[in-house]
Amino acid sequence: MATIQTTSEGMTAEERKVIFASSLGTVFEWYDFYLYGSLAAIIAKQFFAGTDPNTAFIFALLAFAAGFIVRPFGAVVFGRLGDMIGRKYTFLVTILIMGASTFCVGILPNYATIGIAAPVILISLRILQGLALGGEYGGAATYVAEHAPHGKRGAFTSWIQTTATLGLFLSLMVILGTRTIVGEEAFASWGWRVPFLVSVFLLGISVWIRLSMNESPAFAKMKAEGKTSKAPLTESFGKWKNLKIVILALIGLTAGQAVVWYTGQFYALFFLQQTLKVDGVTANYLIAGSLLIGTPFFIIFGSLSDKIGRKPIIMAGCLIAAITYFPIFNALTHYANPALEKALTSAPVVVTADPASCQFLFNPTGTKKFTSSCDISRTVLASSSVNYSTVEGAPGSIATIKIGEKVIQGYDATGLSKEDAAAKDKAFKKELGDEIKAAGYPAKANPEQINHFMVLVLLVILVIYVTMVYGPIAAMLVEMFPTRIRYTSMSLPYHIGNGWFGGLLPTTAFALVALKGDIYYGLWYPIVIASATFVIGMLFVKETKDNDIYAAD
Repeated sequence: MATIQTTSEGMTAEERKVIFASSLGTVFEWYDFYLYGSLAAIIAKQFFAGTDPNTAFIFALLAFAAGFIVRPFGAVVFGRLGDMIGRKYTFLVTILIMGASTFCVGILPNYATIGIAAPVILISLRILQGLALGGEYGGAATYVAEHAPHGKRGAFTSWIQTTATLGLFLSLMVILGTRTIVGEEAFASWGWRVPFLVSVFLLGISVWIRLSMNESPAFAKMKAEGKTSKAPLTESFGKWKNLKIVILALIGLTAGQAVVWYTGQFYALFFLQQTLKVDGVTANYLIAGSLLIGTPFFIIFGSLSDKIGRKPIIMAGCLIAAITYFPIFNALTHYANPALEKALTSAPVVVTADPASCQFLFNPTGTKKFTSSCDISRTVLASSSVNYSTVEGAPGSIATIKIGEKVIQGYDATGLSKEDAAAKDKAFKKELGDEIKAAGYPAKANPEQINHFMVLVLLVILVIYVTMVYGPIAAMLVEMFPTRIRYTSMSLPYHIGNGWFGGLLPTTAFALVALKGDIYYGLWYPIVIASATFVIGMLFVKETKDNDIYAAD
C-alpha cells in the first residue's frame, strides 16, 4: 500500500502545468464537439437537403447523437490503451483524432455538391469525434487526479470539469463573433465553416502542450514495478468485484449527473430556440452568459467535496434538480415568450386519431419513417410548440386536429411517392400553421417581450445544478477504481451515462412531448433518471474522498 500524500500548501508550478495542459486540451476537444450541436439547424440545411426543415433538424440532432452513442466504445478502446501504455500518449492520440475530424467537417462539400456522400461522411466524422471524446475525458481526469495531493483531488479535477462548459462557451463565442462579422446570410452560406476551420489552430496548441507533459506518477510507479494490467477489459468487466462498482458508478452516479448536465446546458438551449422560438443569437447570448456566471461553481463544489465528501453534493444536485425542473421551465416560458404561455392556456387543441396509428416518436437511429396521419399531426404540432390532447378515433380513421371551432384533416403518407407526400405535407403545414397563428400561437418570441434578466437568472440556476453534480464527479470516479484498471473502469460508466442517458436527451424529450402533447412533458425523462440516481446512490454508493488512489489493486 502506497503512502497517501497530504499537503496543505498551494499548488506547485508542475501541478499548475498539469491542470492547465489537461484542461486546455479538453476545452478544445469540447469546443470541437459542441460546434456541431450549436450549428445543428444550419448543418441540417447544408447536409440533409431535400427534406422539410423540421425533419432536417431532427436528422441533424440524430447525427449529433451518433457522436454520443459511440462514446462508450471509445472509452473501452482508449481506456484499455491508457491502462496498458500510459495516460499521456493515449490522450494525445484522442485530441489528434478529434481535431482532424472537426477540421474535415469545415472543408466537407455539402449535399448539393456531392449528394448522399455528404451526410454519410459527416456522420462518419461525428462517430470519430465520439470515439475520441470517449477516450479523452477518462485520460484527462485520471492524469490530473494522479498528480493531485491527497485532500485536493476534488479541487484539482474540478478544473477538468469546467472544460465542457468552457468549450461550449468558446464555441458559442466563436459562432457569435463570426455571425456578427460576416452577417447572417453569409454565415448560413459559408461562414458556419469558419469555427470548424479555426479548430486547427486550437489543435496545434493542444498537441504542443501535451507533448511537453510527463506521465502521471501513479502510472509511472506502477509501470516501474511491473504491475500494469495485461488485460484491462477482463479485469474491469470480467470480474464481479470490479464490475459491480462499474454498474453502481453508472446508475448511482453518472446517469443522474448526465441528465442534470444536459438539461442545464443543451436542453435549455434547445428549449429556448425550438420550443420558445427565441432567436438563435439571443438564445446563445443568454446561455453563454449563464455559463460565464455559473462556471466558477465547478471549482467551488469540487473544493467543497474535499471537505464534506463527493457524494452529498452530487446527490443534492440530483434531488434539487428533479424537484424544481417543472417550475423553472414554466418560468422560462413566462419570461421568454409570454404570448406562447397565454396561447397554451387559452387555445386548446385536440387530436382525434386511431390509437393503433399513434407510435412513440423515438427514432435515435434516424432510419424509421413515421407516415401515419396521427404521427405526422403530432410531429408538426410538437415542433410548433402547441399543447394538445389526444382523443380516440375510429379504427382506420384519418387523424383530425381541432383548434377552437376549426377542424383540420390530417393525411396518411403511407405508400405515397416522395413528390405526393411533399405536396400534401406542404399544404397540411400551411393550413395548420395559419390556424395555429390565428389561435394566438406565435411563430417567434417577440424580442420586446423577453425579460432577459429573469431568463438569465433561471439559466444560471440550471448551470449551478450542473456544477453540483459535475464538479466533484471526476475525483469520485477516479477514487472508485484501482490504478491498474482505472482509465478503463471509470471511462465506461462515465460515457454510457453521458453519451447515452445525456446525449439522447433532446431526442427522447421530443418523443415524450409528442406523446403527451405537452411542451414540458419531456422533462420527465431527466427527472425520473435523476431521482433514480439519488435513491440508488444514497443507498449503495460509498463515499470515496479518503481512498488511496495509488493502490494498484
